[in-house]
Amino acid sequence: MTEPDNGAGSPSLDMVTAALRADSTDVAIYARVLTESLGEALPPGCVTVERERSMSDRMRGRPGQVSKITVRLGDRVMTLGVKDGVPVAEVCSEVRGVVLSRTPVQPGVWAEELARALVQHAEENAEAARALRRLVTGT
Repeated sequence: MTEPDNGAGSPSLDMVTAALRADSTDVAIYARVLTESLGEALPPGCVTVERERSMSDRMRGRPGQVSKITVRLGDRVMTLGVKDGVPVAEVCSEVRGVVLSRTPVQPGVWAEELARALVQHAEENAEAARALRRLVTGT
């Protein structure tokens, strides 16, 4: 597979994948990266974070622990969650709200799929391209 020429200022698929893999050991870090970097820059509804709140969290007004992250980019829906302390990732193909395929994947494969979807989305959308540059460069 060849990469499209993204221009001098555009991050490559390898750069995006490396940035995502750098934090692949902890779902909480993924949640932070996705909600802070991408969640703010992508259109509403692209990044969804589900949390589990204990009674203590509710009483103290804390948001709770991240239990699942969903990223929707076009017809690709990528979810990363935690079940019994183990990361569970899947990549789905969805058309008009109907899931056509659901594939469980390893977190590293999930990061690669997310990187591909982000690069493709960034090629189609200038605001997404700026968000992707901030994710990769940290600025």
